[in-house]
Amino acid sequence: MFGKDQPISLQILEIPDVVRALEGVAMELQDCAFPLLQGIEIGSDAKKIFKGADYTLLVGAKPRGPGMERGDLLAENGKIFIEQGRAINDVAAEDVKIFVVGNPCNTNCLIAMQNAPRVSKRNFHAMMRLDQNRTAAQIAKKADVDISDVGGIIVWGNHSATQVPDLFNARIQGKPLFEFIKDEQWLENECVKIVQQRGAAIIAARGKSSAASAASALIDAVKAINTPTPTGQWFSSAVYSSGNNYGIDQNLIFSFPCRSNGNGDCEIVDGLPWDPVLEKRIHLSEKELIEERKIVEPLYAEAK
Repeated sequence: MFGKDQPISLQILEIPDVVRALEGVAMELQDCAFPLLQGIEIGSDAKKIFKGADYTLLVGAKPRGPGMERGDLLAENGKIFIEQGRAINDVAAEDVKIFVVGNPCNTNCLIAMQNAPRVSKRNFHAMMRLDQNRTAAQIAKKADVDISDVGGIIVWGNHSATQVPDLFNARIQGKPLFEFIKDEQWLENECVKIVQQRGAAIIAARGKSSAASAASALIDAVKAINTPTPTGQWFSSAVYSSGNNYGIDQNLIFSFPCRSNGNGDCEIVDGLPWDPVLEKRIHLSEKELIEERKIVEPLYAEAK
């Protein structure tokens, strides 16, 4: 994740009931004898585990149970991310970078950010790289090209069924996607639906949520902000929307095309065009995130 020569220390957080099992994970990591793994600390107290952390990868969240509405899920996860946001604020490194994976990740990230005022809002990310990778894979399969031939992928908005894979700005071998894929029905509808529903399809097939692909995407997401983005390229990340020039509400965690100079920061890439269909879909995703924010706003007041 951080290169072939970067030593790391893992500080792993779990809920109290699972710490015993986590001890077994720590043993296995030790038995791998990784030369760059300099230490492992495990526990269930976020303030102890997050102390001095340069990167916090917030993978865990409460899944939706039978009969739960989205609002119920947001409220339950809000409690988790209030606590973790406060712990990050109190004890993490000054320039800590935060990646939220636990769903609903955009709004969970917003909650954590609101509870960590010491940390720059630019340092918060909700992971959309899995959606970018899924889109690229579908395009490569449809066009019968190598995955390395596919570029310019953006997934706008929320990590949900309203997310917007952008085929308008996508490229194959540096050329517009439409020069390689002529199937308009697939381009306008099928590809977008496949990506939007991919997580549910994986659950239906294997009985569990995405695991290896999500882990790989998180590695890609962290690498992206620590590697200079080549000229004319970008990557998808859900970041704080303040200052964006696309007309998106200024107080959301929203996925945009981003680029990095390799120092751990990133900026939104401005000026990419939208066609009318893309614009409509993007604003539907924005509307969903605004509605989610309204649901969790009482949690901010509670937290304060």
